[in-house]
Amino acid sequence: MRIVTDAVTVRVPATSANLGPGFDAFGLALGLHDEVRVRATTGGTTTRVTGEGAGSVPEGERHLVVQAIRAGLEIARAPQVGLDLEAFNAIPHGRGLGSSAAAVVAGLVAARGFLSEPEALSNEVILDLATEWEGHPDNAAAAIYGGATIAWRTPVPGAAASAEDDGGRSDQVDAVRVEVDPTLVVTALVPDTELATKVARSVLPPTVPHADAAFAAGRAALLTLALQGHPELRMAATEDRLHQPYRGQVLGASMALVGWLRSAGQPAVISGAGPTVLVLGEVPAAMRETLAAQGWRPLVLPVDREGARLV
Repeated sequence: MRIVTDAVTVRVPATSANLGPGFDAFGLALGLHDEVRVRATTGGTTTRVTGEGAGSVPEGERHLVVQAIRAGLEIARAPQVGLDLEAFNAIPHGRGLGSSAAAVVAGLVAARGFLSEPEALSNEVILDLATEWEGHPDNAAAAIYGGATIAWRTPVPGAAASAEDDGGRSDQVDAVRVEVDPTLVVTALVPDTELATKVARSVLPPTVPHADAAFAAGRAALLTLALQGHPELRMAATEDRLHQPYRGQVLGASMALVGWLRSAGQPAVISGAGPTVLVLGEVPAAMRETLAAQGWRPLVLPVDREGARLV
C-alpha cells in the first residue's frame, strides 16, 4: 500500500451516547467539531494542540490521534512516516461528549486519506478498530456516520477473545443510521468538572432486575421514533432505569440537573458517561441563563449529519 498524499485535514463531530435507555448502542453526532491537520514528513513526530486539551493531552507519539494514524497505516500495510499534526479542538475532554472517540476516528480517517487504496480503511473497518480501542461502539459509530446511529456487537464463536469478552470470542461490530428529524437541535449543559468513563462505568451493577431491562428495551424502541420526528415522545423515550440511577453515585450534580429539567418538561439525559447533561431540544433562554450562572455551559447544537470527513 502506497501513501499518495502528504497532507490531510479531518473534521470530526462530538457525539452523545446512550440518550437515556439506549445504553452502549445509541449515538448522536453533534454540531461541535475537532479539526485535525496532518502532514507526512521524513522526520519525527510533532504535535500542536489549540483549544480543548491544550497543554494537558499527551504529545508526540503518545497523542491519541497519532496512535490511531499509526494503527490505521499498520492495518492497511502502508509505510509509517513522520507526522506533523495540528489539532484544533472544540470538543470538551472528559465530559461525555465523545472526545476520545473523535480523536481515534479522526486519526483513522486521516490514515485513510493518505492511502492509494482508501477502501482498505472503509467505514466498517474504522468502526471495528475504533470499537476495539474504545471498548464500545456507540460514540464511534455516530462520529463516523453522522446523524443518529444504533450500533451492536455480535459474538463470533471460535475467534480470539476481545478485551471485554469472557466467552473466548471476538465481536463483529455493525451500525445503522436512524434518520433524524431535520428540525432537531439539542442543548448540551457542560460543567467545569471532568469524569473518566471508567469511573462512571465502575458503579454499574453486573445485573439489573428483569423489569428494568424490559423497561429499557421498550423505551429504546420508542427513542427511535422520537428521533425521527415525534417530539411528543421525547420525554417518555428518554426515561431510563438501566444505568443512570446507578451513576448518581458519581454524578450527583448531573443527575440532580436531569431531575430538575425533566420536572420542567425537558427531555434530559446524561450524555454518555457524563457529567454533561443533554436535552433533546432547545432549553428556553431563561433556563439557560439560570444554569450558566450556576456553572453549566449551555451549548445549543444542531445534529451533525455528515460524520467524520476529509476537508
